[in-house]
Amino acid sequence: MRKIALLFMFIGANFASCGTPKSAVKSYSLEGTWQLNYISGPRIAFDGLFPNNKPTISFDLKENKVAGNNSCNQYFGALLVDGSKINFADAKMGMTMMACEGNGDSVYMEILKKIDSYTITDEGKTLSFLMNDVVMMRFTHQD
Repeated sequence: MRKIALLFMFIGANFASCGTPKSAVKSYSLEGTWQLNYISGPRIAFDGLFPNNKPTISFDLKENKVAGNNSCNQYFGALLVDGSKINFADAKMGMTMMACEGNGDSVYMEILKKIDSYTITDEGKTLSFLMNDVVMMRFTHQD
């Protein structure tokens, strides 16, 4: 009889826990300005690609716009985002056309076009752009 009573208590506890809200996973917003601190791919060191200015990207979620600086030129376009998926290749990006030293600006724009998703970690402080689940760029949120 004791075993049956314990069984009913166990089943009752399981049903009671089903109605208990689980802690929600905190999601963070793209909104604001982010500064690049890591880029994958080129064989040139990060500081060699961007000796003077590090690229930035800014998101305006209300207007669905993206803009930034690729270390030399300003760029801007539509924000195409769906959940954690993001698409810069079809965003119809415009850009200023100043003459730039080196090729960091073009490396940045080429990799940006290949990005297909993003994650935000470190309590909203780090934005990572991914291509096929591989981190290609990492940014720090600018306050």
